[in-house]
Amino acid sequence: MGSVSAEHKMDTDFDEETPLSSSPSSSSPHTTAASKPHTFHFDSSLPLPKSSSFSSFLNHSSTRRISRSIYIVLIKAKINLLLPFGPLAIFLHYFTAKHVWVFFFALLGIAPLAERLGYATEQLAFYTGSTVGGLLNATFGNATEMIISIYALKSDMIRVVQQSLLGSILSNMLLVLGCAFFTGGIVHYQKLQVFNKAAAVVNSGLLLMAVMGILFPAVLHFTHSEVHLGKSVLSLSRFSSCIMLVAYASYLFFQLKSQQNFYTPVDEEVDTSENTDEEEELELTKWEAIIWLGILTVWVSVLSGYLVDAIEGASESLNMSVAFISVILLPIVGNAAEHASAIMFAVKDKLDITIGVAVGSSTQISMFVIPFCVVVGWCMGKEMDLNFQLFETATLFITVLVVAFMMQEGTSNYFKGLMLILCYLIVAASFFVHVDPKSDDD
Repeated sequence: MGSVSAEHKMDTDFDEETPLSSSPSSSSPHTTAASKPHTFHFDSSLPLPKSSSFSSFLNHSSTRRISRSIYIVLIKAKINLLLPFGPLAIFLHYFTAKHVWVFFFALLGIAPLAERLGYATEQLAFYTGSTVGGLLNATFGNATEMIISIYALKSDMIRVVQQSLLGSILSNMLLVLGCAFFTGGIVHYQKLQVFNKAAAVVNSGLLLMAVMGILFPAVLHFTHSEVHLGKSVLSLSRFSSCIMLVAYASYLFFQLKSQQNFYTPVDEEVDTSENTDEEEELELTKWEAIIWLGILTVWVSVLSGYLVDAIEGASESLNMSVAFISVILLPIVGNAAEHASAIMFAVKDKLDITIGVAVGSSTQISMFVIPFCVVVGWCMGKEMDLNFQLFETATLFITVLVVAFMMQEGTSNYFKGLMLILCYLIVAASFFVHVDPKSDDD
């Protein structure tokens, strides 16, 4: 009898300590009538504190997630130290007449935003796959240049649009690629760095096609061989822009769908050994990346308006040509993300990604952004054309030839990088002493 009471006591203690186990016992056919009220007591009393704690957990978890997201995007990167210069530029715009400081601070404020746009695009590409990721890179990779160009178009500053986009191509192909080759060659001086020559050749072919689309309107204008004076160049530019957009869309399909395996063998060999590194880089959820892309794009749009408004005032105050500001200074800010990414991948000996970032970005600008701006100007009633004037067109043509010859072997070293950097210094010095002629015929 004592043993029975002891067993009954043990059962009672077990039920009190583990209330969840009493629920299945209540549904058992062997459950007594006396035990049912006890089981009902636990089922009715548990949901309220459990729901309350769960909602508080959700609130706490969402707060922590938002704080972590803000820290990752706006605080973690060292370049974010430049973010306060954006609001400072807006403040100076309304309370002072110092166009130089407004331009300079807006330039500094856009630099971290351009880098963060690239970061958010890379985070979103983890969830979208290669095809959509390529489209995202085409859209947001050069979002800064596109936004600045649209604001300049609204202000009828067509030459600023042309020169800033031209400068982005020159900066990517000479400065960004040169610094990447140079840094990678110094770090890996004991080995030969290689990249996929087939992809580089296709990019070079697209760049030459872009040169052809930009060259013909300029030649048509300066040889005075237009059928309809003042209209044929604009019509040819719009037609060529539509053709270039079709060619770029075909290139995306060809690279990402039709010939995907053909263009990524070198990258796959490197990436298989570094999958853990790529997994560690995933820091944002899909919706966080989308929201941050929207926020950063809006902020870049705001600062771009103040930047464009201050260009002419800064040019007069600094006694510096608008051409130099548009071709050299603006693209350095817009290419901040590409510059950092290209060097980082070159140091990791992943030159295929470096070529995709530097030369691929130039291809995107020449075959997508420039024709897109022509079409947007067409819709806005602005006479944006592909006549980039002889000086700029000749500079672009020679630059594309130099880079094409540098990449034809499929190898890189620090000397090639140094040559590209020195070529960019020559281009920068040329635009420093270059001023647009007052008359197009001069």
